[in-house]
Amino acid sequence: MTKVELSLGLPSAEPEWPAAGLDIASLIANGWQPLPFSEFVIKVHSRCNLACDYCYMYEMADQSWRGQPMTMSEEVFAATCRTIGEHARRYSLPEIRMIFHGGEPLMAGHEKIEYYARHAHEALDSVSQVRLGMQTNGVLLDEEFLNTCDRWGIRVAVSIDGDREGHDRHRKYRRGTGSYDDVTTGLELLGSPAYRHLFSGLLCTIDVANDPIATYEAMVRFHPPAVDFLLPHGNWTTPPPLKGSDPSGTQYADWLIAIFNRWYRAPMEETQVRLFGDIIELLLGGTRSAESIGLSPIALAVFETDGTVEQIDELKSAFAGATKLELTRGGNPLDAALLEPAIVARQIGVEALGEVCRACPIHQICGGGHYVHRYRAGTGFRNQSVYCSDLTKIIRHIESTIHTDMTAALSR
Repeated sequence: MTKVELSLGLPSAEPEWPAAGLDIASLIANGWQPLPFSEFVIKVHSRCNLACDYCYMYEMADQSWRGQPMTMSEEVFAATCRTIGEHARRYSLPEIRMIFHGGEPLMAGHEKIEYYARHAHEALDSVSQVRLGMQTNGVLLDEEFLNTCDRWGIRVAVSIDGDREGHDRHRKYRRGTGSYDDVTTGLELLGSPAYRHLFSGLLCTIDVANDPIATYEAMVRFHPPAVDFLLPHGNWTTPPPLKGSDPSGTQYADWLIAIFNRWYRAPMEETQVRLFGDIIELLLGGTRSAESIGLSPIALAVFETDGTVEQIDELKSAFAGATKLELTRGGNPLDAALLEPAIVARQIGVEALGEVCRACPIHQICGGGHYVHRYRAGTGFRNQSVYCSDLTKIIRHIESTIHTDMTAALSR
């Protein structure tokens, strides 16, 4: 493989793990059974009104969005609901979650969002309890959208990268101007008394050039019920910022530790920080179903705007076609996907980890990190995370903090 191919994030010409090397028949013979899908990301619009320079959808290896319909048609959405309903009925799922996503989902327009929400309930309420969510950049949020969300119980999460300076560094319009003012206008409306019950949280992609405390406090001022801090997507072949020059560095952990100390020592809980909460729960013996940490099986599938079933869309950061599923078995595509190597690999816990990870004393907590961040051309996804050093440091810091406080409490 040439250096040019590596820089483009292209896969190896030879099959990589899990397409090669994962023995599903043996897993089943030894008692493993797939976990049915219960969470569905619905790509209702495949374009975006922002041009964030770190976006895995538009700025990285996979450019398949260019061939997708701009908006999911009503016919395709209805077929998607039928597919989900058949799957939920077959596995007697008590609850399903559908997240309207993009691109930017609000670009589908007021009438389409109303249709999607209404039809989802009409088609699926008799099968399972339906919970709806939406991930948006917030710039189009208005009362009409939020009234629709209120009518159909759509919980709304918004992406914002902290204060004006930090946010506008990356989250710009295509004309080059920052989107902070428009996002905060939408957030203030979402956080108003009439709509606050719809507010599910904020997502922030980490840039260590931004001051961590200023970033955290800029987000807390909106009083979010939860905050997610996301590591920039990358892998061993196409490293994220700073990791190409020094994979052993811990700049991301140091950034997160500053926020953890501020969050943990606050006199009262200001918000939930999902990463910190997940680590604490895992350290105390719990289990978490999260993309970024832990070993819980993933039960999420994505529907593209043309109705195609794919894997989690962050995989588009690895190489072109990384989200694709073969689905050669026929029948309901969700049922068929459960036995595809790429899905099985996300559900088998420690069996998906390589030797380096299994030998690590915190592998039950780390879980190898986000599956997306493990990719290396030539070997596939059975590697430690490109953020291994950062994950180790933040987990050890939280572990030490909790241990010290528990020891002090027990000695009183």
